[in-house]
Amino acid sequence: MSTRLNPYLGFKDNARQAMEFYKSVFGGMLQMSTFREFPASQDPADDNKIMHAMLQADNGITLMGSDAPTGMQYSSGSSISISLSGENEAELRGYWDKLASGGMITMPLEKAPWGDTFGMLTDKFGTNWLVNVNAPQA
Repeated sequence: MSTRLNPYLGFKDNARQAMEFYKSVFGGMLQMSTFREFPASQDPADDNKIMHAMLQADNGITLMGSDAPTGMQYSSGSSISISLSGENEAELRGYWDKLASGGMITMPLEKAPWGDTFGMLTDKFGTNWLVNVNAPQA
């Protein structure tokens, strides 16, 4: 198996809801484990928080995530974005529409100066997304 790069998203007490939302966007299989299941909880308040979640979509998209346990520093990041790109405009626009629901569009999905269709948004869980639909090649 070749090396793969998988985004791992951090959340503060809403990893379950976020990962279920991403499953509704991308489909596939979602597995989640709590701190209590391992057992890895240092604080009873963390028992039902998500220690590890992995979403594997049928098309190869993989997202992972977890809640920050009590005592671990958490800062909602604006230093990273997840990029979706390809030729399948219908699929990418479908992802765009679902991710934008309840979120904030920072750049509409429209024709870009380089010829592709491009947009940026922040979903309702604070994750930044870039969507690029490749222009047809001549």
